[in-house]
Amino acid sequence: MKVWKKFIKYYEPYRFLFFADMFCALIVSLIDLSFPVILNFLSKYLFVRDKEYIMKMIVYIGIGLLIMYIVKYFCQYFIASWGHIMGARMENNMRRDLFDHLQMLPFSYYDENNTGEMMSKLVSDLFDISELAHHGPENIFISTLKIIGSFLILLTINVKMTLILCGVTIVMIIFSFIQNKKMQRIFMDNRKKIANVNSMVQDTLLGIRVVKSFANEKLEKRKFGKANKNYLRSKISTYMAMGRFIAGNSFFEGILYVSVVISGTIFISHGTVKPTDLAIYVLYINIFINPIDVLINFTEQFQKGYASFKRFIDVMETDPEIESRKNAEIITDVKGNIEYKNVSFSYDNENYVLKDLSINIKAGENIALVGPSGGGKTTLCSLLPRFYDVTEGSITIDGKDIRDITLESLRSFIGVVQQDVYMFSGTIKENIGYGKPEATDEEIIEAAQMANIHDYIMSLEDGYETYVGERGVKLSGGQKQRISIARVFLKNPPILILDEATSALDNESERFIQKSLEDLSKNRTTIVIAHRLSTIRNADEIIVINNEGIQERGNHEELLEKQGLYAYYYNMQFEGLGA
Repeated sequence: MKVWKKFIKYYEPYRFLFFADMFCALIVSLIDLSFPVILNFLSKYLFVRDKEYIMKMIVYIGIGLLIMYIVKYFCQYFIASWGHIMGARMENNMRRDLFDHLQMLPFSYYDENNTGEMMSKLVSDLFDISELAHHGPENIFISTLKIIGSFLILLTINVKMTLILCGVTIVMIIFSFIQNKKMQRIFMDNRKKIANVNSMVQDTLLGIRVVKSFANEKLEKRKFGKANKNYLRSKISTYMAMGRFIAGNSFFEGILYVSVVISGTIFISHGTVKPTDLAIYVLYINIFINPIDVLINFTEQFQKGYASFKRFIDVMETDPEIESRKNAEIITDVKGNIEYKNVSFSYDNENYVLKDLSINIKAGENIALVGPSGGGKTTLCSLLPRFYDVTEGSITIDGKDIRDITLESLRSFIGVVQQDVYMFSGTIKENIGYGKPEATDEEIIEAAQMANIHDYIMSLEDGYETYVGERGVKLSGGQKQRISIARVFLKNPPILILDEATSALDNESERFIQKSLEDLSKNRTTIVIAHRLSTIRNADEIIVINNEGIQERGNHEELLEKQGLYAYYYNMQFEGLGA
């Protein structure tokens, strides 16, 4: 019931369309039910009259039937068009809600879930849900109405035959219920298997350059073949279950006809049923069985839609974890004083990455974090914009706990330049403009100039309108990095995080970008995660962190004099041994 309540909620904006659809379905059902009744009436009261009267009345009856089927045409048109439009709009709303919710989920969710699976939920799952949203209520309503209506009319023709019919139908319903329960599990497995195929395809296509560089096309084919075969096995199980379900119900439909023929013949021989009544009875048997066929064929669609909606609900019920508090403030005037107070952090609440760490950074200071991989440097920086929340302790900006600041305003005054730069599929202008979506062309050009990338952009045939390719594949690492720096110049935040922004670049690119980063850092509170220690000599304070916490802190000269960890790392780099 919990799942159905959430499903029904999506009908609320389209109540008029829904009830209009149901009204049209009612009209269609009544017209279908009325035809045998009209035929029965004509055979009893019109066909027994003289030829002249019959010819006179048949004109009016023909016009009445024509009007009836014209009405049915418009009702069927509404059901087929606007009913589907309602389903499409509901699908649109669900996709919007799912996308919005995915935007709110923390990094930890993306650490554990595959993008291909998320795409499967956004596209194929929601299509199945929209088909269920349209056809579900309509098919159930029309079928139920026809079954009940034809059953009541059958009772008026012959009670005993109808009770026999009812007994066979009850057995049929029990069989269908048992088979349905089995199919639920199979269809849920089916959705998971196709999501795995999507994940496999996405991983291979995004990593196609790595695949080709290692000549591992055969390996990828084997991996895809395995996922594809698992999906095929699931589909085979699905169709075998569907086969049992459809064949079983078809068998019971045959038994319905057999029971009517045998019981009807017996009642005719005893003179309790007329042959003409049996003929009308068989007509209503068709009306009785037709909606059962509809429900049988609808079962696959229902199971697909239900399984997909359950997967949709699983995501929607995932706790965003990191949200703005109810009374959180929107801050605009930020100086940039940052304080980590006894901060501890763990991804699983057991193994701590950071433990009881305290750092005080004054506005405008440049602080560098140094240490081995896995020491918690990136995690420390990720806590500031609340990509993750502290497990213990607190972080303040200008004396305000960051949890008391709205997420949007908090992240609006923090700029991040990462080692792994992400380029959106689009133009250079669009990628720079991502730092400030409402920016003018002049502002974008100014940001590019400050990032030392403007001259290169202008040397391109299409300039700022140059398409960068998927993930910026048409640009070099240094070019992508400078575009990411231009984004942050455009954003103009008072706090800056540089996460190993030059470690993946060659020396020439690093010189260009280091100058851009120095310009970017002016008059901003800056936290630098450094791999190349030559880039942080001028930092106001260098903090050496490993998995046991803060080991050393001071400026470049002070730490070299201590001859500790920092001096060890520095000497390793400049002796040519690498760090």
